[in-house]
Amino acid sequence: GLGSGVMVCFVVFPFAGDTCCNPVSMGYIKKIVESKIPGIYVLSLKIGNNLIQDMENSFFMNANDQVREVCSQLAKDPHLKGGYNSMGFSQGGQFLRAVAQRCPSPPMLNLISIGGQHQGVYGFPRCPGESSHICDWIRKTLDLGAYTQAVQEHLVQAEYWHDPLKEDDYRKNSIFLADINQERGINETYKKNLMALKKFVMVKFLNDTMVDPPISEWFGFYKSGQDKETIPLKETSLYTEDRLGLQEMDKAGKLVFLGVKGDHLHFSEEWFYTSILPFLQ
Repeated sequence: GLGSGVMVCFVVFPFAGDTCCNPVSMGYIKKIVESKIPGIYVLSLKIGNNLIQDMENSFFMNANDQVREVCSQLAKDPHLKGGYNSMGFSQGGQFLRAVAQRCPSPPMLNLISIGGQHQGVYGFPRCPGESSHICDWIRKTLDLGAYTQAVQEHLVQAEYWHDPLKEDDYRKNSIFLADINQERGINETYKKNLMALKKFVMVKFLNDTMVDPPISEWFGFYKSGQDKETIPLKETSLYTEDRLGLQEMDKAGKLVFLGVKGDHLHFSEEWFYTSILPFLQ
């Protein structure tokens, strides 16, 4: 039925602004899924009226507005009424988790986060298109004032910038990540909605040079107050205090941690078929 076979795709690259319909990335994923699961309905999300807007929005459109826009696209799609599986690439992973927490209808069944940065990032080691002036500008902006209101509202990467040396600033002023990670108090609805997932699959790239720290892809992060030592999800207060329901989900076998050799978003078709497709069937 529709319920079991719907996958939602999101923005592929966190920094280089891929688009919904790029034939070598999102378009390619859509094609291989359709070829392996006949009759599946695949919705590739687009934010904006055209591909250029879609790409620019992945840098400059407030993540909360993007999530709101996605929720409205999902609610309007009759194919999704019975529920759907979703897959987000890189920053799309955090965005789709926000969708799961904020928009329970239609219900998300499985959430597959491929290289998503669930505790945020601190550093911008290899912005794709390294020579690009956009990358230099973003780096400077984040260093100068990631938590100022203007930057928070207009630079997507700042909205999941998590400075372990300025945890108070982050908690108070991050308009997106600190909210969905329950840093300012417990929103019971977020918790309940996330716990309704059947499976929350997190894929970490074992040789990731683009996400800092890579353990954020498995919900770990730097130990607070420094930026050298990292701790896994189970040692974070988010887990020990179970502010988001992740501990309970873990005990129920709902969290799946997959590691794949390779740099950010580098995986083989073979790996995708054997490790990811089973969650969409």
